[in-house]
This record gives sequence, structure tokens and C-alpha cells, in this order.
Amino acid sequence: MKKNLVASISSIFYVLWGLLHLQAAAAVYRLGGTLESGMLQGRMVQHAWNLLFASLAAIAVAVTLNWRNTREGYWINTFLVGIVDLGFIFFILIPGYLPVLPGILGPVTWLVAWGLSTVAYLQRSKES
Repeated sequence: MKKNLVASISSIFYVLWGLLHLQAAAAVYRLGGTLESGMLQGRMVQHAWNLLFASLAAIAVAVTLNWRNTREGYWINTFLVGIVDLGFIFFILIPGYLPVLPGILGPVTWLVAWGLSTVAYLQRSKES
């Protein structure tokens, strides 16, 4: 595959990851609304906020930087999306608070995006 095509496909997967997490942010917000007012509810709404803006940032980086296969885009989404999904894996999936299906969809989307962006980035590095 041509390097730009690989970068473009990885960007699409990062956008899909972001869209999936926008849905997760909405679900967490709705869950927070069912809780009694207090610290727990506030933390749930804060988590929804964090998911919302991490999702928007990942999408913005994907369509502006990953699409063009930039070094900055590669590293920003590598760390941003990786940190968000690792927390989900460690604190939600591993303890079993969410079934593996559909829970694994986010991490699989992240790994595909990251793998493809790594291939594109390495191709870019070889040619530079």
C-alpha cells in the first residue's frame, strides 16, 4: 500500500474510535444523571466531559495531522488514544464491568489505527 493510503486508512480508524467514544461519553453522562447528586455523580459527569474532549481531540488530530502522516499527529494520537483506552482496559474490561463484546470494539479500533499509523510513520521515516 502507498504510504498516504495507509495514513488515510489509519485516520479513518482514529475517527471511528472518536465517534465510538463520543457515544461512550453520552452514555456515561446519562448514567451520571441517574445517580444521586454528590461526588459520584460529579465524577461521572467529569468522566463524560473528559471522554467527549478526548474524542474530539483524537478526531481533530486524525483529520488534520494523521491524514497527512505528520510526526506530531502520530505521537499525539498514539499517546492520547492509547492512554484513554488503556484506562478503559485496566479499569472496566479486565474487572469485567462491561462484557468483552461490545467492550473490545474501542481497543480493537485503537490498535488497528495505531498499527496502520505506525506503518505509515515508519514508511515516512525511511523516505525522509
